[in-house]
Amino acid sequence: MKKYAVLSLSGGMDSSTLLLHLLKEGYDVTALSFDYGQKHKVELERATELVEYINGQIILDDEAKTVEYPFYVKHQIIKIDGLGQLLNSTLVEGGAEVPEGHYAEANMKDTVVPNRNKIFSSIIQAVALSIADKNKSECSIAMGIHAGDHSIYPDCRQDFRDADFDAFIIGNWGAENVNVYTPYLDTDKFGILQDGEVCCKELALDFDEVYKRTNTSYKPIWIPKAQTLDGDIVLYESKEGYWFSDYKSASSVERVEAFIKLGHPDPVDYADETGPVDWETVKSHVEQIILNHIK
Repeated sequence: MKKYAVLSLSGGMDSSTLLLHLLKEGYDVTALSFDYGQKHKVELERATELVEYINGQIILDDEAKTVEYPFYVKHQIIKIDGLGQLLNSTLVEGGAEVPEGHYAEANMKDTVVPNRNKIFSSIIQAVALSIADKNKSECSIAMGIHAGDHSIYPDCRQDFRDADFDAFIIGNWGAENVNVYTPYLDTDKFGILQDGEVCCKELALDFDEVYKRTNTSYKPIWIPKAQTLDGDIVLYESKEGYWFSDYKSASSVERVEAFIKLGHPDPVDYADETGPVDWETVKSHVEQIILNHIK
């Protein structure tokens, strides 16, 4: 029987890896991304780029995984950006400065967007239920939330997810055909990245090509008319410029730490207030933040 899943694809590392995971497991995937007025809107561009890359690369065995070429991943961006001006968070346009430092520090609570996951889940649940009804089949709601989210983001905790899903069941006919799939709930970003390595190998995708099409930075840096640097960094040519990831905000620190543990340079291009920087600069900065946090 064909398996269906709806994925909340932010364009970040976690949900992008989950997309690979679902494809590896043979799901027919509908990916939804949300424009809610976030400052880091580049994540939506990265989500689109990743889907286009995957759809152009994967050739699946018809007997093993049933999908219709070339639509391996159906992707849609849902625009609710009118909410941005009504929400109090450092992550939305018009909000205060995004804090820097270790991701476990108390000021990271400033990056919470009020009720964000509840807003997203209501839409995702509606789409999943529609897919289940249309295909007379079960449909999974796949989310890339992980253990590292729990202390800072209340709407990533299991008790919230359970209560939210219970309300969905009560409020909809046929909701018993929808289930929740959160394979990373008990792991961290390093564990997710390890799964990404496995998925890339099994799907015959290039690891670096996948992850350079992701954005975890809450403070991306726009550099107009970016030029190629001497050395190891090769930047994408653009007439207007290019979005680089920062390496000082908490979300970036957590991502870089995962790549350090993996022993693999992050293929994303990084920059700071001085301009583009190399991986060794990024790695050294994050290692010092980790050491300071331990102390």
